[in-house]
Amino acid sequence: MSKIDELRELVKSDAVKYGKFILASGRESDLYVDLRKVTLNPRGAFLIGSIIFDLIKDRGADAVGGMSLGADPIAVATSMIAYQSGQTINAFLVRKGKKEHGTKNMIEGPITPGQRVVVVEDVITTGSSTINAIEHIEDAGLIVDLVIGVLDRTEGGRQAIEKLGYEVHAILERKDL
Repeated sequence: MSKIDELRELVKSDAVKYGKFILASGRESDLYVDLRKVTLNPRGAFLIGSIIFDLIKDRGADAVGGMSLGADPIAVATSMIAYQSGQTINAFLVRKGKKEHGTKNMIEGPITPGQRVVVVEDVITTGSSTINAIEHIEDAGLIVDLVIGVLDRTEGGRQAIEKLGYEVHAILERKDL
């Protein structure tokens, strides 16, 4: 079984719920996918980190990250798989709100302006969270090379991100579930 097939089965068994749900976007859905049940699971983190590393290992990325909280375990898993494979790809996170103490950073992690980064997201629905993260990432002087979502709900988010000129790759789509 491939890593993507194994990830699909893990998501279906551990993260998918059917019913009536209001999503973060405010939309109503008959499907809720709580990917934290997979991204915070050691096997799920390994699979996701491995799949993403395979996608980015030849792109020259300096760092990987996205909007906290969904992207955090994905970024760390990818960074660790990269390290085990002999590459340094740091992880970073984008805060949902500016810190009012200390350095007051919106982005945390070992990054510097001019670096090429891969933006990761657990679930892409409308794309607004990812676009918000990209705005903060670019404000910090980083260059967005690629956007990767673990799951694209195929509700227009991918197209909204691509419309802004970013390449988007989804590991899984709603039809896979």
